[in-house]
Amino acid sequence: MSFRSIVVLALLTFVGLSGCGKEDAPAKVAATQVVAKVNGTEITVHQLNFVLGRARNVSPDSSPEAKRRVLERLIQEELAKQAAVKDKLDRSPGVLQAMELSKIEVLARAHIGSVTRKLPRPTDEEVKQYYEAHPELFAQRRGYMLEELSVAKKDGLAKSLEEQIEKKLSMQDIASWLKAEGIEYRGRRGVRTAEQLPLKTLPAIHAMKDKEIKVIEDERGAILVLHLVTSRAAPIDEKAAAQRIRQFLFNRRASEAVANELKQLREQAKIEYLGEFAEGASGEALRAKAKADAEAKAQAAAKAKADQEARERAEAATKARREAEAEARKAAEAKERAAARETTKLKQQSIERGVSGLTK
Repeated sequence: MSFRSIVVLALLTFVGLSGCGKEDAPAKVAATQVVAKVNGTEITVHQLNFVLGRARNVSPDSSPEAKRRVLERLIQEELAKQAAVKDKLDRSPGVLQAMELSKIEVLARAHIGSVTRKLPRPTDEEVKQYYEAHPELFAQRRGYMLEELSVAKKDGLAKSLEEQIEKKLSMQDIASWLKAEGIEYRGRRGVRTAEQLPLKTLPAIHAMKDKEIKVIEDERGAILVLHLVTSRAAPIDEKAAAQRIRQFLFNRRASEAVANELKQLREQAKIEYLGEFAEGASGEALRAKAKADAEAKAQAAAKAKADQEARERAEAATKARREAEAEARKAAEAKERAAARETTKLKQQSIERGVSGLTK
């Protein structure tokens, strides 16, 4: 077994098994509660049931074969843990830090669990109200064959895409237009049911008709061009949906309760930012600073670009002026040469006439 495997299994044992004792201080439990001993260290039925309770599709009432598999895993982990202790890995700074972080996480999860366990379960009336408020998910649920083009959000782009759609263009035409405009996009096609679509965009998609193309904004802020190729009704009655709605409502309630609990704990706590995080009293201040830095950087880049363009325009104007001046000089010189030639020609003609008169 590799060093890394030993460390990982040791951590799993220390964190996941609440009742594992050390070699020099084995747990004091009744003999009937011990299911195995590994070099004298006992593994109890409580540890076995704890692991069974956390595993999927396995419970303390599972078959003997399933229990045996879990027990063998616990034995392997105990052997690896003992080997790690023998090699003094339990004193390694990295392992100690990992164990401490795992302890924090376990305790934090325990507190969160204590908060959510106090919450009431959604009532039948709440389930009914949610069912009736979301026909697109249940009574009028559909399966959608969708073609999609996804582009990053940009000012004016959604309007430009809508203008392309108004021209009765196909998705291929719109993709070609995006390419010609130098706009990157991602395309995909497939069948998705209502629950597989983001809740924010589902109502807009549900309102579409077959063959329709529409521009919408998704929950991440991207712009989507959607073509509903075809759709098929797939309703779910209230009885079939009740359990899923109940679980969803409880999860939402739990998320809100946990968020409120952490907010209160934060408000009551004294939090100090030190080191590189000392500047700014909160994460919001840090984010604001990062945003300001990004905006300043963008403005500097825009100014540099504008300055560069101004220099290029000035250089182009200077070049054009110099070329015009050079052309003017050439024209003037050509004119002077033509005038000189004409003067010479006239003088020659005058001399020739004078000579001709003397000879007569």
